[in-house]
Amino acid sequence: MIITKSGAGLESATLRNMFEARKRVFVDLLGWDAPVLEDRFEIDQFDDEHATYIIVTDEHDRHLGSARLLDTNRPHILDTLFHFLCEGELPAGTGVQEITRFCLDRGQSTAARLETRNLLVSALVDQALLTGIHQYVGVAELGWLQQILAFGWRCRPLGLPRPVDGRMLGALSIDIDAETPALLAANGICRPTAEKPTALAA
Repeated sequence: MIITKSGAGLESATLRNMFEARKRVFVDLLGWDAPVLEDRFEIDQFDDEHATYIIVTDEHDRHLGSARLLDTNRPHILDTLFHFLCEGELPAGTGVQEITRFCLDRGQSTAARLETRNLLVSALVDQALLTGIHQYVGVAELGWLQQILAFGWRCRPLGLPRPVDGRMLGALSIDIDAETPALLAANGICRPTAEKPTALAA
């Protein structure tokens, strides 16, 4: 697991691999109208020095899965682009972060992709418990939203899903505490972190 909070961007091979994987998944596969740099990298305005990335790689540093965390006391996707998905006040502030760009590399088998998903979800919980995050928020397409709600952790929708540019999107909130790993483990999702995450250049 590699966790970074940096402005390294394309100077880091690990981040370059992640941005390339994001382009293959979100732009090529899902057809998102997302900005693409050099016809290879999916990078948007939130990929700045304030973003935190959690990345799962293999022994050759090849990207398997990743997610981006954004502080909610700064502009982030839910409040900037999709605030209308929340029926009440948007959760935000210290201890609340937004999960974005949850990406599983397309080159894996179905079983391997599932294992990468479980590792990545577990790493997100580990990161929260290590850094004092007590709540995650996010936006997801309906099929993925239903999966997230069924993981077993304390998760709830923030409003009814709505059609947005031909996709059904919903906002959600996930409460994180010391019981969360056990809740995920009960559904076979929780995975121990193999080694202490490495921080890239800060």
